[in-house]
Amino acid sequence: MRKAVLDRVYTVILGGGQGKRLYPLTQYRAKPAVPLGGKYRLIDIPLSNAINSGFRNVAVLTQFNSASLNNHISTTYRFDMFGQGHIEVFAAQQTEEGGQWFEGTADAVRKHFKRLAKSDVEHVLILSGDHLYRMDYGELFARHIETDADVTVSVIPIHRSVCEGLGLLSVDGDGRICAFKEKPKQSEEIDSMLPPADLRAAWNLTTDELIASMGVYVFKMAAVREVLSDPSMLDFGSDILPRLIDSHRVFSHLFRGYWRDIGTIQSFFEANLELTDEHPQFRFFSPDAPIYTRLRFLPASKFFDARIAHSLVSDGCLLYGAEIDHCVVGIRSRVQKGARLKDTILMGNDFYEEDELRTANAARGIDAAGIGPNCVVERAIIDKNARIGEGCVIRGDRSRPDEDGNGWYLRDGIVIVPEDSHMKPGTIV
Repeated sequence: MRKAVLDRVYTVILGGGQGKRLYPLTQYRAKPAVPLGGKYRLIDIPLSNAINSGFRNVAVLTQFNSASLNNHISTTYRFDMFGQGHIEVFAAQQTEEGGQWFEGTADAVRKHFKRLAKSDVEHVLILSGDHLYRMDYGELFARHIETDADVTVSVIPIHRSVCEGLGLLSVDGDGRICAFKEKPKQSEEIDSMLPPADLRAAWNLTTDELIASMGVYVFKMAAVREVLSDPSMLDFGSDILPRLIDSHRVFSHLFRGYWRDIGTIQSFFEANLELTDEHPQFRFFSPDAPIYTRLRFLPASKFFDARIAHSLVSDGCLLYGAEIDHCVVGIRSRVQKGARLKDTILMGNDFYEEDELRTANAARGIDAAGIGPNCVVERAIIDKNARIGEGCVIRGDRSRPDEDGNGWYLRDGIVIVPEDSHMKPGTIV
């Protein structure tokens, strides 16, 4: 697609609200800044997809703990002086018009609409900041232009058993969306959204598959301007799509690749550990569409008598005689002798501690950053810069109810040790 056409598209990435479903990973950072896959962050997914698709005028909308997100974007996504494009972070702010928080996805766009509605922008590409997938948005935009749609929604077939929490759509034989239900729970509501036989045949769907929204939309600017003029329209899924279906041309774009909503602790945990599979459904590297992140120029990782199986180990790690099985190990991680990690996400560290500093900290009763000697860590997420003292036992269990402990949390049977936490030697969770 010609660059002149793509330049008339503005991309908006919705950073979400407070990120309560990902707490405590969102305790000190915005949801899009949560680490992913050892060395990336959630925001790298939609930003990389947009850049690889040729869409380089991007705004990221967020309102909570945006400092780390700002820092990551400013140090990672720099366009040179001979290229065109920009990536900005727009946070909720005090203005002459007011200073309220964003009240929904559409309200976030409304509050920054003056900054987005440039005279040469004809379409708005709207993305979510907490999904894992690789997609060419150019194909979506081509479908949008081909159908002369006011709105085009990227959709994906999903099995009935996993449709909870997603927006379901009914689509006719031309791909036009006839109905939309946001997060239906009743069996009768789900049954009403089952695709008709002719669509199942055309799209090669099974009898147990439904059509779900991916949270990826293209709007004509005129349609965005119209719906945002009504202050009661707060959310794209629950408010705007149902309203536009009857009065505007709202079409679907079928996506057949891997897609995963990772907005909860359980889905985040599973999506990360699935990356350790021999043939994972999602790969961060693709020669045609890589996922970008910050360049850190870290040294290669070192293994000293360590045993590692079915795991990802990122750059700059030091693993001393540890056993690591089915884990994602983040940058600059330090795991000491005798430690055993299984089914664990270790997010790593933002710094290296030199020997002199570790010695001085030890004299003050401060353990080294990372996993100490003879620890056992299973079914856990250890956030950045956490200090796990010698002999700690941290074990999650699917049968355990959610609980808030002293310096740790239990969610969905997964123990989470927050960023910068310190667990004293011998602690048992």
